[in-house]
Amino acid sequence: MAEYAVNRWDGAWAAPAKINLFLHVIGRRADGYHSLQTAFRLIDLADTLRFKPREDGRLTLARPLVGVPPEQDLCIRAAALLKQATGHQGGVEIELDKRIPMGGGLGGGSSDAATALIALNHLWRLGLGRAELQRLALQLGADVPVFVFGENAFAEGVGEELRPLALPLAWYLVLVPPVQVPTAAVFAAPELTRDTKPIKMSAFFKGLEQGTLRNDLQPVVSNRYPEVAHHLAWLRQHAEARMSGSGACVYAEFSTEAAARAVHAQLPQAMRGFVVRGLERHPLHELTE
Repeated sequence: MAEYAVNRWDGAWAAPAKINLFLHVIGRRADGYHSLQTAFRLIDLADTLRFKPREDGRLTLARPLVGVPPEQDLCIRAAALLKQATGHQGGVEIELDKRIPMGGGLGGGSSDAATALIALNHLWRLGLGRAELQRLALQLGADVPVFVFGENAFAEGVGEELRPLALPLAWYLVLVPPVQVPTAAVFAAPELTRDTKPIKMSAFFKGLEQGTLRNDLQPVVSNRYPEVAHHLAWLRQHAEARMSGSGACVYAEFSTEAAARAVHAQLPQAMRGFVVRGLERHPLHELTE
């Protein structure tokens, strides 16, 4: 806790990535969103955020992301939402160091937003609890609440109904196809099946053991983006492979770091990938009790 002591404005705040161990689309809701079932696994690839207080009340970025207008940046939106919800008058400059690939299905933008909520709630001494922050997080996107929740989770609804998952230690080889996949377009695809039968958490663990889990979005993305299909095909030569979220990143799970790195060492020069460890909890979990 000392690293994140109140008024520690010079600290660095982690925003870890996630992978989806499966993703089922079980229906479409009246509000246009999709009903999902998925399992989120936090991994130790992370963006880093730093915060500097501003006396003028403005919310700014030290380095705006290329192609993202500042007012649409999820970190700025998170800070603005927190101010609106609490009436706080302070401002902040946010510096973001990106390591999580954008448009890759690893939840980078959502995690950045969650870390902004957690850190500013702490630094501004607002006193909101985890449940309150999760409600705000849902207004920013369906994947944001799980990062505030701070644990591996079995998720339902649009992804906001969360139950903690105790997962075994695992390592992952993640490949990054050279494309960015727009989530909204994948969910709007007419060829997407939306009638997968819901499963129980016990069935998830059985599928995890037997290698029968799937991602309902994967066929749509593979057909539309040959690079994703190509990376999946290469990875399947070495292990069971699956796409994370709406893509484009694909991954395989290994029980040891050595096994993951052995496959990574065989990666063709034209492909990009990295080895990561699965986390048990978000690095900032203790700040949102």
